[in-house]
Amino acid sequence: MAKLAQTDDVVIIGGGPAGLTAAFELARHGFTPTVLEGSTQFGGISRTETRDGWRFDIGGHRFFTKVERVEKFWHEVLPDGDFLLRPRMSRIFYKGKFYDYPLRALNALTNLGIGEAILCMASYLAVRINPPKDQTNFEGWVAARFGWRLYRTFFKTYTEKVWGVPAHHIQADWAAQRIKNLSLWKAVVNSLMPKGRNSTEVTSLIEQFQYPKFGPGMMWEAAAEQVVAKGTRIELETRATGVTRNAKGKLSVQVAGGKSFPAKEVISTMPINELALSLTPAPPARVKAAANKLKHRDFLTVALVVPAEYSFPDNWIYIHEPGVRVGRIQNFGSWSPFLVKDGRTCLGMEYFVNEGDDMWTASDEELVELASREIEQLKLVRPGDIEVGYVVRVPKAYPVYDGAYAENLDIVRQYLKEEWPDVHPVGRNGMHRYNNQDHSMLAAMITIDNLVTGASEDVWEVNVDEEYHEESRAKGAPAGTGRSAPVIG
Repeated sequence: MAKLAQTDDVVIIGGGPAGLTAAFELARHGFTPTVLEGSTQFGGISRTETRDGWRFDIGGHRFFTKVERVEKFWHEVLPDGDFLLRPRMSRIFYKGKFYDYPLRALNALTNLGIGEAILCMASYLAVRINPPKDQTNFEGWVAARFGWRLYRTFFKTYTEKVWGVPAHHIQADWAAQRIKNLSLWKAVVNSLMPKGRNSTEVTSLIEQFQYPKFGPGMMWEAAAEQVVAKGTRIELETRATGVTRNAKGKLSVQVAGGKSFPAKEVISTMPINELALSLTPAPPARVKAAANKLKHRDFLTVALVVPAEYSFPDNWIYIHEPGVRVGRIQNFGSWSPFLVKDGRTCLGMEYFVNEGDDMWTASDEELVELASREIEQLKLVRPGDIEVGYVVRVPKAYPVYDGAYAENLDIVRQYLKEEWPDVHPVGRNGMHRYNNQDHSMLAAMITIDNLVTGASEDVWEVNVDEEYHEESRAKGAPAGTGRSAPVIG
């Protein structure tokens, strides 16, 4: 790839982690790109929402990475004093009790009680004798390793809430990645065995992480200020609607309202399917069909302000109750005391939805009423103690890995590579990859390296051979995508 000249125009679509990292790296080399951000905020889904002095982290962002370059970037943008070191804790909530996460067999069986524990063990023994015939899907794979009873209690409900499809439509590959090589018998043995140097435990989660004291958006607001100080142009409320190549081969990015921005190179964090469909000249029918088949799962948070007595130590708890629609509850005060106010905390009721469905289109008042009713039903807050609620909707929060996504994504990727080599997709939605922000940032860094230095590192290899940012991968275990997402068939 030819080196980028200082006088060349670079347009970056999106002011989230990948887009602002690209801008920061270009500014480091003396370039002054233009960043187009469709909203009024920086950070994308890593932003910090603020309402009446309350701050909300959308989905929860633990600042932990095994990528040294990303770690250095974070501390270059924010001084060390702006980071808190926070304990990592997440548990499962089921029938009024908290269960360790990742699931620990003895803790789970003890909480369930002797009678239910016996039934769960009997269910496990039954699948050892008569295993599920189809273990190619999530349901059969997990049931074969934990028994049907534990599967229905600790795996089925939450998974179906998150992805909105029956568990038997999710491929077993995801379960193998997320749960690794664990079975009920191995879980019991690991619970009883002392942890030593030769421990065979497959997965070890981080115990603490860094966190900007005012939430993840603090990082991206600071990054935006710093690149603007170096000459970068940032246009807020400027939504990119298309990328055009004219008869002379010149690129430009169109935005809502009819304005356009000329570009030598375009860094795009907009959803890759929308990017492909926005191109002029338009791609062939086969590419458009593939782009139209790439889907997303959407997300909304209802933040409820309650007295501090309802706080819990977890960053979030997973709700496995089938009788409520909430999938997870964040405690923003456990992320940072700077997100909440004295004497109160804010609990984020998280719902996994599809844009345009009944929850997405409900009014804020209806959603606050639903969330209030559900948290009271769970007996996590007493009736009448909720002071106020706020709603945040997040479209396209999770790229969906359906059975054909890899083939469709490859069609779009190859078309862009061959016909639009000066348009560079990066970021979670830009690459349709269920990344964390550190790997989205690394993809942006490598893209800029390629443009500025003439290197040719493949950004699509980022996150493939890396260990998942919160886990250790056993020697010889297959590499994942760095952040597991299910394949839905």
